[in-house]
Amino acid sequence: MPENTTELTRRRMLQGAGVALTAAAGLTVIGLTGPAAAADPAHTEADAAHDGHDGHDTGGGFDEVYRGRRIQGRPAAAEHQHHGGWTVLIDGQELHAMQNADGTWISVVNHYQPYRTPRALARAAVTDLQGATLLPIG
Repeated sequence: MPENTTELTRRRMLQGAGVALTAAAGLTVIGLTGPAAAADPAHTEADAAHDGHDGHDTGGGFDEVYRGRRIQGRPAAAEHQHHGGWTVLIDGQELHAMQNADGTWISVVNHYQPYRTPRALARAAVTDLQGATLLPIG
C-alpha cells in the first residue's frame, strides 16, 4: 500500500509541474507579444511606409484618402488634450479617439480593438464603417 501512495504523489507532482510549465509558457508568450504587438491587425507594412521609419505617425500628422474616404490627423490644440492630444477626422467629421496608457489608440467605432497609431485607428474606422457616415457625438 505505501508503494501505491508514493506513485500517486509522483503523478500529482508531475501533473502540477506540467500545469506550472504551461502557465509559465503562456505568460512568456504574452510578455513577448504584448498588447501593442498584437493590437494592430489593420496596420500593414505599407502603412508603416507612410507612418515613418519605425511604424509610428510623424508628429506633423497625416492627410490622405483611404478606401475613398478622406482621413486626417494632427496634434490637437491645447483645448482638445482630453483625448490623447490628436484630432482625427473622417470626411471632415471628428472621430472621437482616445489614447490608452500603453500608447495604443481606441475610438468609438472600434472601442475594444487598440491600434498603434492614430492613422491606423482612422483606417480601421473607415473599414469598420463600411461606407456609413460618421455621426458627431453629443
